[in-house]
Amino acid sequence: MSARALATGSVNLGQGFPDVDGPPVIAQAAAEAVLSGHGNQYPPAIGIPELRQAVARHQRRFYGIDCDPDTEVLITAGATEAIAAALLALLEPGDEVIAFEPYYDSYVAGIAMAGAVRVPLTLPTPHFRPDLARLESLITARTRLLLLNSPHNPTGMVLTRAETEAIARIAIDHDLLVVADEAYEHLTFGVPHVPLATVDGMRGRLVSIGSAGKTFSFTGWKVGWATAAPELIAAVRTTKQFLTYVSGGPFQYAVAKGLDLPDSYYTDLAAGLRAKRDLMAAGLREIGFGVYQPDGTYFITADIAPLGEQDAMDFCRTLPDRVGVVAIPSAVFYDDHPQDGRTLVRFAFCKRPELLKEALTRLAALTR
Repeated sequence: MSARALATGSVNLGQGFPDVDGPPVIAQAAAEAVLSGHGNQYPPAIGIPELRQAVARHQRRFYGIDCDPDTEVLITAGATEAIAAALLALLEPGDEVIAFEPYYDSYVAGIAMAGAVRVPLTLPTPHFRPDLARLESLITARTRLLLLNSPHNPTGMVLTRAETEAIARIAIDHDLLVVADEAYEHLTFGVPHVPLATVDGMRGRLVSIGSAGKTFSFTGWKVGWATAAPELIAAVRTTKQFLTYVSGGPFQYAVAKGLDLPDSYYTDLAAGLRAKRDLMAAGLREIGFGVYQPDGTYFITADIAPLGEQDAMDFCRTLPDRVGVVAIPSAVFYDDHPQDGRTLVRFAFCKRPELLKEALTRLAALTR
């Protein structure tokens, strides 16, 4: 769809990347690292000490979680590699994995590569909240792992504290492992992110995953991390060694600097995205879309049925030629129940306000 945006001169609200870079101080740190020779050769397999220590400080600062930077932190090639490495490390063929549907696309691939079996817990409209009784009912003797994503891509759902604690209790009661994708942890709007690692009893069964790309708007650097008890990090590290081995040496120094930015950076980031969310939501509603307003991430889900449209795949294929806007059909995230996403479309709002306004002006032509 990004290729279609370029070919048609469309406003690209499809692929999830910001259209402006993150803080110059972080970019400058990356440039200085390259020019001074820091990280230009292979960094340590678990990540440079400066970044592992910064991740540990971040977990302590924001959540009160203590991590040993030498044994409980692993630096990865983005959150996506951390997810893949964790699934390959912790699953055996035939194991069942319960995950929220719609899925971030790498979940389906990672589970398949591990030879495991995907078990969907579909999040229903309009609020996309998980049915926890249904979650527990899906557990069988073959269930090995819960793969959770909050804040959730693509819906923007953010688990409440009560939901987080209930899910943790289910995992403990059934002796399950948990992989928690928390890539959008700082992109929430009035609903705080509650890490599963803050719940008693989760240590030893949980791998938590973070993303510098989402937090600092440098998605092309592909720097992420996993935090977990030493035995779990050792397992994930063993798998990661044969995926990328190492990556992003100079960028690791820059991300370490970024993680120590003052609280104002994080609050301003969320406030700016909240304003863009509100702009996009109001504009889509005015045009006539059904809008499911997200509590987190930088994606908004809209229903095309009120516009008289019934097939989001066809809608998104033709949208660039019709009005010059690119979006993603949510059906591609519903691998098990595609009918649930048949009329849903995902728009990315991590763009400049003037670009969002231009997109809304173009989309308004749909109803003129």
